[in-house]
Amino acid sequence: MLSVVTEQGGQTASRNERKAQTRAALLDGTLTLASERGFAALSLREIARSAGIVPTAFYRHFASIEDLGATLVDEGVTALRLALRGVRRKPDATVDDTVRFVFDQVRGKRAIFGFLIRERNGGSAALRTAIASEMQLIVREIVADLSRIPALDSWSPQQLEVAADLLVSTVTEGIGTFVDASPREESAVIARTVMQMRLIALGIGVWSPDHR
Repeated sequence: MLSVVTEQGGQTASRNERKAQTRAALLDGTLTLASERGFAALSLREIARSAGIVPTAFYRHFASIEDLGATLVDEGVTALRLALRGVRRKPDATVDDTVRFVFDQVRGKRAIFGFLIRERNGGSAALRTAIASEMQLIVREIVADLSRIPALDSWSPQQLEVAADLLVSTVTEGIGTFVDASPREESAVIARTVMQMRLIALGIGVWSPDHR
């Protein structure tokens, strides 16, 4: 009896593993295809083919192409949020350290970050809306961080949001350039982003809400 249970359990685990592998293959295949032509141009048939399955088997893993796209957005935004949270856990980090930490995270997940940045301005309205909503949540997290800085006590929530949006937009733009850069170009992209962030930090440090 024990051997039967163990065998059945092993078969269940094996099926689950195969399903997880196929799901991962669908996500990876979509990332590759989307990097070439954009997510909106992809068909279910070619996405399924990229994972080595028939189109009807796609629905065992995702309800629709839109559902698959939403999953990729979630993964991309989560990766970006974790990278930024990692920075915020290092309050003594310099601007250089902060930027380099973020790009180190991007380097290890170039495909998903590239998807997120490209589709932020891509052809799929649904993905653009989803990404914009998620990015706004990240901005709010930065606003919360800025509000705890004593020197910014006099700033209004709207002013803090402008500063947070500028920080996130600058990092995001740098990531967008970085994911398509060659290894030889990476250092220049990082250096430029560091300079931009230094200038923003300097501006935040001397700007007063009373300025017009």
